[in-house]
Amino acid sequence: MIPPGSDRLTKQEGGQETPSDEELLAIMARPDSKDAGAAGEELFGRYSKRVYLWCLRYVKDHDAALDLAQDSLMSAFRSIESFQGRSRFSSWLFAITRNRCLSSLRPVSLLRDDDRDPDSVASPDDPPLQQLTDSESEASLLKLIRTTLEPIEQKVIWFRCFEKMPVDQITGMLAIEGASGARGIIQRARRKLRAALKKRPASEENEQ
Repeated sequence: MIPPGSDRLTKQEGGQETPSDEELLAIMARPDSKDAGAAGEELFGRYSKRVYLWCLRYVKDHDAALDLAQDSLMSAFRSIESFQGRSRFSSWLFAITRNRCLSSLRPVSLLRDDDRDPDSVASPDDPPLQQLTDSESEASLLKLIRTTLEPIEQKVIWFRCFEKMPVDQITGMLAIEGASGARGIIQRARRKLRAALKKRPASEENEQ
């Protein structure tokens, strides 16, 4: 009898054998396989509900959980070549899902890059920029973005800091070329916003 939940042996459903996770992964790995697409759909499809429920436990919101589940599954699909079989596929998939969920719960700074790019490190003479943004209203922040940034920078900052989209997803969605993709635009936009905040007159800040 095949153990429930096993992904290392061929599974039986309704008296019929269905490919195990490992067998589907092997089909996907064959460069000349005509069934690779169907194998991928079956593999990720069998986990879609479980991934959604996992996300729902973190975010407690149906729509947000759906978005996170889709993002997690797409991220795993794009990274499938990095899966080396050292653990069960399900363990690898849920590790990706967990990281996506935890990232979604962390606020994305408008001024500081997640990877701490050199230009984002404040000098001793810098004002507390994060305190400035914390005290700003959403309307004034949006006005600052519109008046300071170029259209492509506005879009990238919006998707990253307000929609919390992954950087690689923004790069693909906006068809951004170049080695650094959307990350380079984010860093440039944040430099502009930091400079604009530091140059604002004290009287203008007090009006907020």
